[in-house]
Amino acid sequence: MSSLLLVGCGNMGSAMLSSWRKNPAHGISEFYVIDPNYSTSGSVFKDLPTLPENIRPEIIVFAAKPQQLAEILPAYKKRFGYSTLYISIAAGKTIGFFAEHLGADARIIRAMPNTPALVGKAITALCASLNVSDNDKASATALMEAFGKALWVDESKMDAVTAISGSGPAYVFLFLEALTKAGINAGLEEKIASELALEMANGSLHLAAKSPETFEKLRQNVTSKGGTTEAALNVLMQQNGLEKLLDEAVQAAIKRAKTLV
Repeated sequence: MSSLLLVGCGNMGSAMLSSWRKNPAHGISEFYVIDPNYSTSGSVFKDLPTLPENIRPEIIVFAAKPQQLAEILPAYKKRFGYSTLYISIAAGKTIGFFAEHLGADARIIRAMPNTPALVGKAITALCASLNVSDNDKASATALMEAFGKALWVDESKMDAVTAISGSGPAYVFLFLEALTKAGINAGLEEKIASELALEMANGSLHLAAKSPETFEKLRQNVTSKGGTTEAALNVLMQQNGLEKLLDEAVQAAIKRAKTLV
């Protein structure tokens, strides 16, 4: 039997832990948590010194705040060395950063899940250090697929991944918020405007997921010449307005991610 230690159990950490306990992945049957603020039944410890010495997890997942990692990683290196696979979900923290604090021979995987993990609908991108084995990758993939889909990318793409899928749910929620307000301004009751916006988005996403057509073609299918949709899109697409704004937003997120290293 294998075991996993989760370091940090905030919203994302608790979502992952809940999914792993429901769907044990790749032979992992025991889960331990280190978090001074997490309170639940099970094997939870406030910090590394309180973790019993006989617990030697095969996998350690760091879900702590990025700014805490430089301080806490040396203790994990000292105690576990190269015997464990280290996985991090910290935005902006590179494999090089972890190698610096855990050792050049540490087996390190970076993962970037997103908040739809709370409902089992995350998309997670992963990348690995060169010494990570195929079995290590299979373990990481199984862990991330417990709450959604997973794909592997080159580390050079991780900041872009963070900006698109990591931060992306906030963009979608902002769109729904704005569309609801537009509906209210058009005379709808808030509850009706909100439900229309949510169900429209939900249905559209399901259609996009099931259809073999591109997003562009799906948009065109909805847009009749001289119709209401075309009138609305003329505003959104004026001088590439929405496209330009989203590109600027993604670049801002990428720029910020680089400063977190």
